[in-house]
Amino acid sequence: MTGKTLTRMDLTEAVFREVGLSRNESAALVASVLDHISDALVDGEQVKLSGFGTFSTRDKSARVGRNPKTGEEAPIPPRRVLTFRPSHLMKDRVAAGNKA
Repeated sequence: MTGKTLTRMDLTEAVFREVGLSRNESAALVASVLDHISDALVDGEQVKLSGFGTFSTRDKSARVGRNPKTGEEAPIPPRRVLTFRPSHLMKDRVAAGNKA
């Protein structure tokens, strides 16, 4: 594992190099796309990126959890969580990368 993390700046630089927009326009484009994705998820919509995967939210109900160290019970409040399901193409691509 290389430990490299893909950042927003990396995406901006890739758009700058491949599309030919200015760096400021590239940064604005990346920010706009991420804002649209975030807004859709906040509104409870699914975000499906063909060939990549599907982001969605799920409501989890309240439950009782346990501290594994002490065994003491603690209430876990209801919450909304983000889920991601990769596409089959993405799964296959990642799996092929593991073989190299």
